[in-house]
Amino acid sequence: MSSHVRQLSHSLRTLIRNNPRTIVALMAVVVFLWLMQEVLEGELTQLDSAAYQLVVVHMRREWLTPVMQSISELALPVVLVVMLLAVEAFAPGRRPGLCAALNLALALLLNLALKEIVHRPRPEGFRLIAETGYSFPSGHSMVAMAFYGLLAWMVWHYERDHFVKHLCLAGFALVIVAVGLSRIYLGVHYASDVLAGFCVSLAWLAFYTKVFVPLLLPEPDEGGGRHAGAETHSTTGREGRTRSRRHAPGASRRSGRASPER
Repeated sequence: MSSHVRQLSHSLRTLIRNNPRTIVALMAVVVFLWLMQEVLEGELTQLDSAAYQLVVVHMRREWLTPVMQSISELALPVVLVVMLLAVEAFAPGRRPGLCAALNLALALLLNLALKEIVHRPRPEGFRLIAETGYSFPSGHSMVAMAFYGLLAWMVWHYERDHFVKHLCLAGFALVIVAVGLSRIYLGVHYASDVLAGFCVSLAWLAFYTKVFVPLLLPEPDEGGGRHAGAETHSTTGREGRTRSRRHAPGASRRSGRASPER
């Protein structure tokens, strides 16, 4: 009996180790479907009530409100456009900016579709800012997870400096969590909206990085990056020019070497 248990445990560990993207996506989908079922039944979840007490009742401070508003704005179009320009300028691949922009656009469309399906009203009575539209799932949370999550994926696969890699990953994770928390703090979303947004975007990123990213970014083991590609192109160009000069008519006479007599 114990040998069967050990064999099953080993098989499960192997499955998880070989398919982490699929496992994460499935877990995210399961949590999202559970949250959506709870929301469609029309009742606030225990998560929503607990988050309201913790964040809205006990955490709100006069000095903290403008900070949370600024954090929430990290998922606004103006900030994202600036980030897209930075991605296009510095990230590896043929069209990294297009890769990030396409991911963002498709995640937004998915968010709008889900909101139209669920039709959950926003919280009433304790909002600090004005917002329109439906509440579930949170658009800011979905955008933060989809956009900054893709940047984290890029850093994880292409950054070679371990300190820089882990620093960036921690920074992106902090931004994602902070944006979600800010939406609860400002009273424009329930906690279940935020968690659902994170889950949908996690599942979406698992799909996007598997299907779309390979078409627009180099394989991580290529040691790519714009500098590597530019260096290869430059080296190839220099070698080509050298060969052209070497085989050009009269090159031997210009170099001072006599042509062999026939």
